[in-house]
Amino acid sequence: MVTRRDVLEGSLLLAANACLPGAAVAASESDRPLRDRLCYRRPATEWTQALPVGNGRIGAMVFGGVGTERLQLNEDTLWSGGPYDPVNPAARAALPEVRRLIAQEDYAQAHDLANRTLIGQPVQQMAYQSFGDLLLSLPGMASATVPEDYRRVLDLDSATATTTFTLAGTRHERTVFASPVRQVIVLRHEVDGPASLDLDIGFTPAQEAQVEARGGLLLIRGRNRGAHGVDGALKLAGLVRVISDGGSLTAQGDHLALRGARAVTVLVAMATSFRRFDDVSGDPDALVRGWIVDAMARSSEQLHGEAVAAHRALYRRVEIDLGDDSAAALPTDERVIAAQSRDDPGLAALYFNYGRYLLIASSRPGSQAANLQGIWNESVDPPWGSKYTININTQMNYWPAKITALPECTEPLVRMVRELAESGARTAREMYGARGWVAHHNSDIWRATAPVDGARWGIWPTGGAWLCTHLWDRWDYGRDKTFLRDVYPLMRGAALFFVDTLQVDPETGALVTSPSLSPENAHHGDIAICAGPAMDQQILRDLFDQTAQAADLLGIDSAFAAELRALRRRLAPDRIGAQGQLQEWQQDWDAQAPEPDHRHVSHLYGLFPSQQIDLDDTPALAAAARRSLELRGDLGTGWATAWRINLWARLGEGDRAHRILRFLLGPERTYPNLFDAHPPFQIDGNFGGTAGIAHMLMRSRGDEIHLLPALPSAWPTGAVRGLRARGACSVDLSWAQSRPRTLTLTSAIDAERTIRFASQRLIVRLKAGRPQQVDVSGWLGLPPISAG
Repeated sequence: MVTRRDVLEGSLLLAANACLPGAAVAASESDRPLRDRLCYRRPATEWTQALPVGNGRIGAMVFGGVGTERLQLNEDTLWSGGPYDPVNPAARAALPEVRRLIAQEDYAQAHDLANRTLIGQPVQQMAYQSFGDLLLSLPGMASATVPEDYRRVLDLDSATATTTFTLAGTRHERTVFASPVRQVIVLRHEVDGPASLDLDIGFTPAQEAQVEARGGLLLIRGRNRGAHGVDGALKLAGLVRVISDGGSLTAQGDHLALRGARAVTVLVAMATSFRRFDDVSGDPDALVRGWIVDAMARSSEQLHGEAVAAHRALYRRVEIDLGDDSAAALPTDERVIAAQSRDDPGLAALYFNYGRYLLIASSRPGSQAANLQGIWNESVDPPWGSKYTININTQMNYWPAKITALPECTEPLVRMVRELAESGARTAREMYGARGWVAHHNSDIWRATAPVDGARWGIWPTGGAWLCTHLWDRWDYGRDKTFLRDVYPLMRGAALFFVDTLQVDPETGALVTSPSLSPENAHHGDIAICAGPAMDQQILRDLFDQTAQAADLLGIDSAFAAELRALRRRLAPDRIGAQGQLQEWQQDWDAQAPEPDHRHVSHLYGLFPSQQIDLDDTPALAAAARRSLELRGDLGTGWATAWRINLWARLGEGDRAHRILRFLLGPERTYPNLFDAHPPFQIDGNFGGTAGIAHMLMRSRGDEIHLLPALPSAWPTGAVRGLRARGACSVDLSWAQSRPRTLTLTSAIDAERTIRFASQRLIVRLKAGRPQQVDVSGWLGLPPISAG
């Protein structure tokens, strides 16, 4: 265990070369900045020390062992259970009474009735699963053997995990990557020295599966697990092909024995019979055979080269430099500890790059959307099922996608929304008697949309509506009308559900959702059920606005757009409570809520990710949101901390956002492999932190691009290339003395943009496809400004 004292009393000197370019990184990569690498001096002994690789669909956690290498494997369609419909048959008949009890403020009775009649059957959803472990052991190697020159590196730029060490004068180099082109995980182990390479290669399944060794193959066949009364419906298959350079390879029981080789290439393919949320008729054996045969036609160098090229096509769109990289020579785990006693801008840049890397690795076109753990999960019973929690966590996963130039990575999310609209139409009809579609606070690969988990958490109907705002954002950043036309029916269906289900508040006459709750907060004891929580009203303003604007842009559905605008005007407004805070509920319950520092800040959706609340346009609401943040506190779970960074950035409070970022990057909220610690691991904190850094540097709203809106004093000099602004515009920016120094804009469309820094504004006219340098040099001489 590395202690703070180790770091502070000289480990910087001991680790001086730990992350410097060398044998652990290919020579062609030696000129890449250290903010593109995670580096370690020890093998991983715990899962949250291992290093992730992935191609969107399949992933591996690489431990970098010496005597035994472990690759913990995942395939993104391997979930428990099978197709099912959890809608409670008693729900539609009971719904009017639940609404009546809420209107009479009999929340306890409403809660109890909802628990009995509205919550789905089964109460819990299915869980994401581990595929199993690939194990490669050096026979006769004692676990306590200490190698020389040990290095373990994850190179974010090439998406390659590399382990190097020397044993008895023989140098070992092991590389692992996941090919998005050939759909295999590739491990290459080479030796250089007097000793040859001996390996035992085996597989330990996490599911009900059999392993057979035959020739140079390991064959894995089995089925997934059932859960909560839903039988497992998936067939699964894995194929491991071992190709040796020299030596002998034999099958011995359920494993392969390699002796006397100079190098070995191991190809791993995995699949299930999942085809769609309602179709499990696929042939996983044929899939894995095809991928292995395809990969075998290429050398390991060719496989690596094309995988790196495919990764860099996305990863290299953005570069960031936040200044001081003097701590970059420290191993990453020690650097996380050291950063608590000193500013480390380079660590923030590494964390930003890592977030983009993780999104590319866990969400690519054709894959499933990134779940609570992205794609990496070692358990068959993971925390919260490693599901899609759509009351914040799934949405946060995709916050960095548009602003950091990864729109392709949202394709799985768009497809998930399309599928939720199908199952959600059934839920809307059978549970609410409504048109359109609805999804509540959780879903899984089977696209369950009914409320689950209990009335304390599940009675929240705006999960699908929030997801639709991501469809609008994808349009707004790219301005592709073909895409907008394709997703408009999804937005329309989500809005139509609320046309049919909004209720009139008997006290004010405003329209509110009922039944609902403010995720996942209670207002009286353990009671959360209510009508019209602030978050719902804010989400519906966005949904109605965006759907109506989409109809206008497409020249269709004018009557429906007018109806939405009329309903929007009737939605209950945001309110300011007695503490000066933005109210979380229609009633001023904030002061009496049992958890005053609750992790969720749902009522601040209007500030971020929405832009309804703004310092310039709604200063009173912005001040109330600020007061709510002060009352709620800066420190929370990993993802909650990340949300607070974005909220303070939206308020222009750069130093406050940076202080919270430092906590997020510390050992309480960041594991040694930089995975976010909820705790335990949830990947949304990584993605929220990446988005927060981006939003500290640039904000776009309408046709305005705001430069350095929340730049902290800790980053007085820096540069970022390739951030995306709304309106199909790329932004390259450098700054010095905390003021813009150079600015280049490249727009995909002819456009006029207002560029803003502090109180300064200038208008720029852009031509499609032509990079334009904007003269911001005069802003360097402005008086100092506060970072907040």
